[in-house]
Amino acid sequence: MAESQLLKTAREHALELEQGVNQVVVGQEQAVRLILIALHARGHVLLEGGVGVGKTTLLRAFSKALGGAFGRIEGSVDLMPNDLLYSAWVNADGKPVIDPGPLIAHGEDTAVFFFNEINRARPQVQSLLLRAMAERSVEAFGQEYRFPHMIVFADRNAVEKEETFELSAAARDRFLFEINISRPVADEIRRKLIFDPAFHDVDQLLSSIGKPLLDYRQLNELDREIQQNIYVSPEIENYVVRLWDASWQPAEMGIELEDIYVEDLVIAGASVRGMSAMVRAAKVCAWLDGRDHVLPDDIHTVLLPSMTHRVFLSPVYEGRREQIMPQFVRALRDNIATP
Repeated sequence: MAESQLLKTAREHALELEQGVNQVVVGQEQAVRLILIALHARGHVLLEGGVGVGKTTLLRAFSKALGGAFGRIEGSVDLMPNDLLYSAWVNADGKPVIDPGPLIAHGEDTAVFFFNEINRARPQVQSLLLRAMAERSVEAFGQEYRFPHMIVFADRNAVEKEETFELSAAARDRFLFEINISRPVADEIRRKLIFDPAFHDVDQLLSSIGKPLLDYRQLNELDREIQQNIYVSPEIENYVVRLWDASWQPAEMGIELEDIYVEDLVIAGASVRGMSAMVRAAKVCAWLDGRDHVLPDDIHTVLLPSMTHRVFLSPVYEGRREQIMPQFVRALRDNIATP
């Protein structure tokens, strides 16, 4: 099947966007590619990583490159659901003033919304965000606010455990990817980030992204076009189903991990939603590489970020999730026969 002009032109713009973001946020090429995939697959993203590794800068760069608005809120134990929707204050004349909150402030122009330290917010706040993610709308001031183009990014405070509220299994499953933003390891890049003044002023750095490189308002239509035109063979379908089975019953599928009793490792594997989302992402990965069909390499590219937050471990292993899940996913990749 000949590729449509829409898909060809959109891929050129997507790769131009990727190049532009990589010039602003250096040393995070893998994370940038995965976020690019998530945007085109229209999936929300959990970000993992320490403080000050550039998560906000990365998302602001994507937002500017998309031409849409960027919304942000900080999680805290005293945050209430209404704080997402409005803020009330008293002006100099002593009159109350109500302003739209960060979730609805930009309305349909919202392209990227960042919830920083989501696990410091109470479950009621998380629930409102989940509804906004699922329906891309909320009700406030007696009317419905819609943001059809919004992708939500959230990160968790992984250091401080007091006054935190971990995401439920259902909440985690709403996110397409969990992406790790780690500090760069290449010495040249680390020195550049520390000593080059160009990377010290974020606003000046982002100004290097001039006009929008991709129209965020076209991504929903583009997603439909990608999903309809990228082919998944029966062999790849069978492979994905075997991976799914292995996420639930790894011991029966021959998965072995050093110093881990695999029979007691998993409480629940990936959901139907999770596996279908992974296939959607794999199609985007194939499209970005200029192919009209999915290969095992496409599945492998999105396997870890799609599954790492969706496999639920027994309590004895949950505390070691960050170490175990990469090993587990690599074992799935290496032990389940590829077509």
